[in-house]
Amino acid sequence: MKKVLFSFLNTIILLFWTSIVWCQSVHGVYLGAEAENPSLLHEIKMNKDYFVHTTYTPSSSPGGAGFGQTIGGYYTANADSLMVDLEFNSNFVNDSIKQVHYSYRMNGDTLILNSPVRLVLIPAGKGKQDLDGNWLFATRGPDTGQERRGNESPRKTLKYLQDGYFQWIAYNTETMRFSGSGGGLYTAIDGTYTETITYFSRDNSRVGAVLEFNYDLQGTDWHHKGKNSRGEPMYEIWARRE
Repeated sequence: MKKVLFSFLNTIILLFWTSIVWCQSVHGVYLGAEAENPSLLHEIKMNKDYFVHTTYTPSSSPGGAGFGQTIGGYYTANADSLMVDLEFNSNFVNDSIKQVHYSYRMNGDTLILNSPVRLVLIPAGKGKQDLDGNWLFATRGPDTGQERRGNESPRKTLKYLQDGYFQWIAYNTETMRFSGSGGGLYTAIDGTYTETITYFSRDNSRVGAVLEFNYDLQGTDWHHKGKNSRGEPMYEIWARRE
């Protein structure tokens, strides 16, 4: 009986420490390329429960800037694998995939990921900032009590910000319809939010553009003002997604 109890306690402790190691060593932003296709970059972003994997070719590549694919959703993980239930998949009309599985291991700070190709990814985060987190588009500003689009709506525009990297994705969780995505680097300093576009599924010519906005955090809302990528004035309110 003592041996059974000891074995059980060891299992619980192992699972506990595995969870801690996962949280400490894997969360973050990682970049890398396939060995057989070095011009195609892979960007992995992970926080405590959400995972995004995006591929693109940078403007410096021989063929110029180009958007590849993006997938993302909530994940569960153990010591050497993670399963992602997809909320969006930009290639869904071709592959009908709603769930993906990755095996992984850490080599120091390097993330080695397999699904199905082997990826060696290095940490790329630039430090935490005011707006880090998951945000859902709520409504056009100003806030006058109008109806807001919430998490219960299948039609979503997600803005994922982590350690100096941003990405927005427009999609529908019921139909898996993908409407577009763009991402790159961002800074949020003293009320000024700046994006540098690295990839944009709708228009590769926008890659390299730098857009500056004003931001104001009001409770769990982010008030976002400035001009959009077409130079038109905009006022958006984004709600933090808990």
